[in-house]
Amino acid sequence: MAMAKLLCLLLLALLGISMAAETQYHLDSARYGPGSLKSSQCPSQCTRRCSKTQYHKPCMFFCQKCCAKCLCVPPGFYGNKAALLCVRRVSWTLVPLRSGNILHNACREVSELTQVQLLFMISSVALVSGDFKREALVFPEIQEKSRIPSKFISSLITVSGFLLILSSVFLLQSGNTSFIPRSVFELMLVNGTSVYFEPHAEKEPIKCPFLSSEVPQVDAIQPLKRMSKSACQVSNPSKKVGSVGRKNMVCDSKQALLRVFMYDLPPEFHFGLLGWKEMENQTWPQHIPPYPGGLNLQHSIEYWLTLDILSSDNVNVVRPCTLVRVHNPREADFIFVPFFASLSYNRHSKLHEKEKVSVNKRLQDKLVQFLMGRNEWKRKGGKDHLIVAHHPNSMLDARKKLGSAMFVLADFGRYPAEIANLGKDIIAPYRHLVKTVPSSKSATFKERPILVYFRGAIYRKDGGVIRQELYYLLKDEKDVDFNFGSIGGNGVRKATQGMASSKFCLNIAGDTPSSNRLFDAIASHCVPVIISDEIELPFEDVLDYSQFCIFVRGDDAIKKGYLLKLLRGINEEKWTKMWERLKEVVHHFEYQYPSLPGDAVDMIWQAVSRKISSVQFKYNRKRRYDRSQLV
Repeated sequence: MAMAKLLCLLLLALLGISMAAETQYHLDSARYGPGSLKSSQCPSQCTRRCSKTQYHKPCMFFCQKCCAKCLCVPPGFYGNKAALLCVRRVSWTLVPLRSGNILHNACREVSELTQVQLLFMISSVALVSGDFKREALVFPEIQEKSRIPSKFISSLITVSGFLLILSSVFLLQSGNTSFIPRSVFELMLVNGTSVYFEPHAEKEPIKCPFLSSEVPQVDAIQPLKRMSKSACQVSNPSKKVGSVGRKNMVCDSKQALLRVFMYDLPPEFHFGLLGWKEMENQTWPQHIPPYPGGLNLQHSIEYWLTLDILSSDNVNVVRPCTLVRVHNPREADFIFVPFFASLSYNRHSKLHEKEKVSVNKRLQDKLVQFLMGRNEWKRKGGKDHLIVAHHPNSMLDARKKLGSAMFVLADFGRYPAEIANLGKDIIAPYRHLVKTVPSSKSATFKERPILVYFRGAIYRKDGGVIRQELYYLLKDEKDVDFNFGSIGGNGVRKATQGMASSKFCLNIAGDTPSSNRLFDAIASHCVPVIISDEIELPFEDVLDYSQFCIFVRGDDAIKKGYLLKLLRGINEEKWTKMWERLKEVVHHFEYQYPSLPGDAVDMIWQAVSRKISSVQFKYNRKRRYDRSQLV
C-alpha cells in the first residue's frame, strides 16, 4: 500500500511538471497560428495546402473543417500540423472527495492532453484514498487555448501510464482490496460480451460442452487471454424452442432438414488461423479458440457455421436439428468446405519478410488443388459444395476456379454474375458489432431525440460517393447526427449510443453495396434507411424488409430536401409499427454457440436448403439422357 501511494504521488508530480511546461510553448500566431486568417481565406489556403496530394477531396474537407474552427492553415504542403491543432482550454473544478482528502478545491486551466493526465491522477489517488465518485468532477465551459509540446506530453503520458499500471499491480496484490470498487475490474465488450475479473478469486473458466463424444469441456472465458464468451454462449433454457426433452439426445439424420459432410481439412485452413496448435493426428480442437475482435468479427460467419456442424452429433449440446453432420459423403445433401477465408484475408494477405507468396494465396492454391482431386467435387462439378467467403476480398485467387460451388457471401459487389448470383449463392448477415438492445429497454419514438444517424467513412469510391453528397446536404440539420467515425477510439461505444438514441439510421452504399451498419441498426432497433441500389439482403425470400426498413433510391436521396421530408413525414404510429417488427426479427441476425432456432446460423442452413433444391433440380434434369448408369 505504501508503495502504491508513493507511485500515485509521483504521478501528481509529473502532472505539475506538465502544467509548468505549458507556459514554455507558444505558436507564432502572427504568421500561421490560431486566428491568423479570416474565414473567407480558408478555401484558398486549403487549396494551396492540398494541391500536391492525391487525396484532394478528403484533404480539402478536413482542412476547411479545422480552419473554420481555429482560423489557421499550416505552412507547406504537408507536416507542420502543430500549427493547425484546434486546442482548447477548460476550467476544471475539483470538488473535495471527502473531508481531509488530499484533493481540495482547485481550479486550473489545463490543455486537453493535460486533462487526460489529470484524469489518470485522480483515478490513482482515489483508488488509494478509497473514495472515488464520478460526481467529484465538474466540467464548465470549454474555451480556446494554446497547446503544450506534444512530444514532451507524449513522454509524460507514457511514463505516467507505466507508473499507473505498476501501482495498480501493487493494489491488486495487496491483502486488502475491499476499498476497490468492483467497477474498476469490469472489462467491457470482449468480443461482444461482458466478463469480470475478480482479484484473489480462484479463476474457474466458464465451460460448455463441445466436440467429441467423450464430453470435453471448453475454456470459454479467460479474461487475460481475451477468450470469447460468445463462442459458447448458453442462452436461457426457457427460450429454447424445441429444447425440452432433447437433452442428451442426438439429432436423427433422417429427420433433419439437411445432412452435411464436412472435409477434415488440416488446421491451417481453419482453427490454426486462430492460433490453435493441434496435437498429433488431431484435426479439430476440443476447446474453442476465440475469434479475433474488432472488424474481424463482422465477417466471422465461417467460424459459427463450423462450430455448429462440429457440435451437431454431440449429445451434450442442445441445438436445432435443422442440420446434422454425416460421415459418408453419399449420404449428404451438400459438402461443407471449412476454410476460414475471411480471416485468412484479414490476417494473412500481406507479404512478410522474405515471403514471395502470401499465406492467404498459398492456402487458396492448396484448397483448389485439394478439391479438384476429390471424387466428391468431380461427381457434380462442385455444385453441391458450400464455401464461405463473406469478406468481399476473400477467395480472390480461387473464386473463379471454384465458381461452380455455392458461396456464402455478404453481397455480389465484387463478383461477376457468372461466379456469384442469387440462383445458387446465399447472402448472410454480418455479425453486428454493437450489443443488441433488450426489447424491454429499447427507447420509444419520443425517447429518441435524433431523427437521422450516420457514423462512418464519408469519402468512399465507386458507389460510395453518395455519402459525400449526403453529408453536405445533412450536416447542418439540427436533428441529424452525420459524422465521420470508425471502430477505433470508442467508435463502437459511440455508435451504440447514437443508434439507440435515433429514430432512423442510414445505411448508405460504400465501397461495396452492403455494410455491417445495417445489422448494427437492427440490433439497436433503429429503423434502417437503406440507400444502396445494388444491395442484396439476407433471407429476403422469407423476410419482408419493407416492414422494418425504408428503401430510398440513390438518385432520390441526393435531391435537396427529399430525404428529410420523407422521414419527417413518418408519424409516431407508423414508426412504432416498424420498431415493433424490428424487435420481432432481430434474433434472425444473431450469431451464437450453441445455435438457437431461427438465429443467423439456423437461418443460413434453411437458406442453403432452399438453394440445394434448385441445384438438385437442375442436376436431375441434366441427367435425363445420361447413359453412363446403363453401362
